[in-house]
Amino acid sequence: MEAGFVERLAAARIGGTFNQYAASELLRERLSTYLESKADAPIVLVAEAPGYRGTRVSGIPLTSERQLTGSGPAEATATTVHRALAELGLADDILLWNLVPTHPGTETSNRPPTRGEIDAAAPFLAEILCSRRVVAVGRLAQARLGGPYVRHPSHGGASAFRSGLESVLVTSPARAFVPDPVRSWSAHSRRLAAWSSSPSAATRSCSPPR
Repeated sequence: MEAGFVERLAAARIGGTFNQYAASELLRERLSTYLESKADAPIVLVAEAPGYRGTRVSGIPLTSERQLTGSGPAEATATTVHRALAELGLADDILLWNLVPTHPGTETSNRPPTRGEIDAAAPFLAEILCSRRVVAVGRLAQARLGGPYVRHPSHGGASAFRSGLESVLVTSPARAFVPDPVRSWSAHSRRLAAWSSSPSAATRSCSPPR
């Protein structure tokens, strides 16, 4: 990942989306800290776009403010994603991202990103993907990226999302790495809290899968 990624993202205008990083130093610092902590993650889960109760408020992909600080809005998708990663022992090996990193919608609603917005966000996605293994979350991401696919956890898809992750990344003989032993949900929650309070850190170039 090139230097200044977060600053360039904050300055970007991606179609009609709301750029949650543009006016918030806190969200820029959170994203920088998150990306630094995931610099060596060999796998990236790519979903569609931020939600109004999730990344738009927290600044961390597929993560809610409630998970970071214990207050503020919760998001069902974010809760499902982080719980599944913790239960499967995958949390440390995966970076979370979206096709479009800024929010399509309003303070109280979401909408799918347009093709133009996905195209405009492609340079940022390319930097995130680097040489990592990619797993698409949802049909829109899969149509864009190809490769392994898991069901999006929203609208009753929580169980299928978890089983899909387990199949693709844990039990599949073609998986690119061996996940660490299952970690407790409480330990994963402490890592989430650290992303909200750690000082800003410069992002590094991503490393290839080990």
